[in-house]
Amino acid sequence: MIYDMIIVGGGPAGMTAALYALRNGKTALVIEKNGFGGQITHSPKVENYPGTLSMSGNEFADKLLDQILNQGADIDFGEVTKVEAEGDLHKVVTDDGTERLARTVIFATGVKHRMLGLEGEYDFVGEGISFCAVCDGDFYKGKKVCVAGGGNSALQEAILLSEKCESVTMLQDLNFYTGEQRLQDVLFAHENVSGKTGVKITRLVAEGTEFRGVEIEFVDSGELEFVPCDGLFVAIGLIPENEPFKDLADLNQFGYFDSDEQCMTHTSGIFVAGDCRSKGVRQLTTAVADGATAALAASRYIADKF
Repeated sequence: MIYDMIIVGGGPAGMTAALYALRNGKTALVIEKNGFGGQITHSPKVENYPGTLSMSGNEFADKLLDQILNQGADIDFGEVTKVEAEGDLHKVVTDDGTERLARTVIFATGVKHRMLGLEGEYDFVGEGISFCAVCDGDFYKGKKVCVAGGGNSALQEAILLSEKCESVTMLQDLNFYTGEQRLQDVLFAHENVSGKTGVKITRLVAEGTEFRGVEIEFVDSGELEFVPCDGLFVAIGLIPENEPFKDLADLNQFGYFDSDEQCMTHTSGIFVAGDCRSKGVRQLTTAVADGATAALAASRYIADKF
């Protein structure tokens, strides 16, 4: 089978692209390597999506997945390792060796969590280090946790944790928090929340294999301090995963696809959408907007080319 569009990534951008493709009478396959929904599934509350007072990220993702399946989308789990030209078509290869053909490809590859870069860090992922309060917060009920970061994501994680944990300590390397003031007000209204700014986490502290806390350094003074905690939630940014496709679409200095609001690339029939793209604002609304834009652009390309 030759698909009109193969969409690499099943986050909000990728699934919206599939929706718009299907609504335009095109066939669409969405290939996702982890779980449908992307980063939004880590958000316990989404309150800035137009027309919806409040919902969880999981609720949004589930509804969007149901919507595209009802419209006739094909989905598959796997990691796309290569995309190459096959005449006027594009061959998409996944890690199990499966090859599929499409008239167009939309990269909606999303981003992954940025790590702290500390010795032994990966050994504690899932055993003291977490990235998702929705997923892992219940493991720390009545316990002490730290949150690394100071942006909106870190503040939202901390708000959820404050409702479960004995204490939450914010650790921010800047001298101020970069997240919305409204979120800061909500978070620090909790009596069990405190914060330390202008500090860097320099070491993970353990007894044997048991996570016990973090060592921090105050940037201005160089003073070291041990902060005991049962868990550390890391929310210090995201990294795009676009390197395998750099020959098909230009990357900027940060590794994001260097594409404008038209979601087009220098390769005919290749489009990009969502957080993986160079942009000033990365929100749920901009992701779904990208998905619609890319699918409509791909539809026009198909009409002109085929």
